[in-house]
Amino acid sequence: VQLQASGGGLVQAGGSLSLYCVVSGRPIRQYGMAWFRQTPGTEREFVAMSNWSGFEKYYGNNVKGRFNISRDNARNTIYLHMNNLEPADSGVYFCASRGEKYTMGLYMSWDAYDDWGQGTLVTVSS
Repeated sequence: VQLQASGGGLVQAGGSLSLYCVVSGRPIRQYGMAWFRQTPGTEREFVAMSNWSGFEKYYGNNVKGRFNISRDNARNTIYLHMNNLEPADSGVYFCASRGEKYTMGLYMSWDAYDDWGQGTLVTVSS
């Protein structure tokens, strides 16, 4: 399985940006998918998760109300729509896939995910 994350870039504080992650080799409709972010010297921080059905979504406290995770099963792609961005949102954003099918519930720890994209850089200027 391969995950290819894209969409990062430079945006001013208060702006919006959408990331997307194209998955190949696995139908995402069977797997929970998530976004994490990381800055140098820190651990990967949970951002958002969509369970396999897409009906359960979870968000980290730092992004709740501003970010939205969605999926397009036909395109085998997950998205992260980010609004009202803050400089603290800067970092490398990674998409990740659970390795087990049809799991329920929230998985916030990075080690609950088996497959990762390469990351896309988001920079929010003040």
